[in-house]
Amino acid sequence: MNNSVTNTARLLGAGLRALLVLTLVTGVIYPLVVTGIAQGLFSDKANGSEIEADGKVVGSSLIGQSYNLPLKKGRQTPDADLRWFQGRPANGLGTNSVNTQYKLILSGATNLSADSKVLIKQVQDAKAAVVKDNSVPGYAVKPSEVPADAVTSSGSGLDPDISPAYAELQVHRVAAENNLPLAQVEKLVKDHTEGRTLGFMGEPRVNVLELNIALKDLVAKH
Repeated sequence: MNNSVTNTARLLGAGLRALLVLTLVTGVIYPLVVTGIAQGLFSDKANGSEIEADGKVVGSSLIGQSYNLPLKKGRQTPDADLRWFQGRPANGLGTNSVNTQYKLILSGATNLSADSKVLIKQVQDAKAAVVKDNSVPGYAVKPSEVPADAVTSSGSGLDPDISPAYAELQVHRVAAENNLPLAQVEKLVKDHTEGRTLGFMGEPRVNVLELNIALKDLVAKH
């Protein structure tokens, strides 16, 4: 009987020691080592790929933002602030979900099929808005010139990038709204256009937040 109790106590003691050691190694030492390596070698990515402007963090290069005017009384959605380059639509999981206007509660693609009347209507309305908003005196946008990313949301609904074609389509409007020379705004887009990753993966893209920060600096100089 005494031997049985002693053996049980020894087993419990060994199990407790194993638990403490594993907790220390996997719950404390390992996370600290991984965090240290990440901070030392990939600090930007480890901290969320933050973007700073005027000495403060204004967002992440991985998550899109909306550029809208204050919501008017009686309206459910705000109007776009046309002084800025606009990102992709943030339909996400649908207009009836909480994932609208880049709210970070949920992310995901719409589940509407390609022949959905709701989706077709969304695309048609978005295209009409892009044509209207970006047509300025001396420059009229044709519906055929509107790229797909201007009227559809991404798989996550939070895409921070737009195509060079969509950025270039907005140049005339942005220049007019900010009283800037067209050539300078065109150069901003060119300077902030990134090529394919490693030369062959993905598509050329423009990060909207970084582009708008550069636009703000340009406006301040005029």
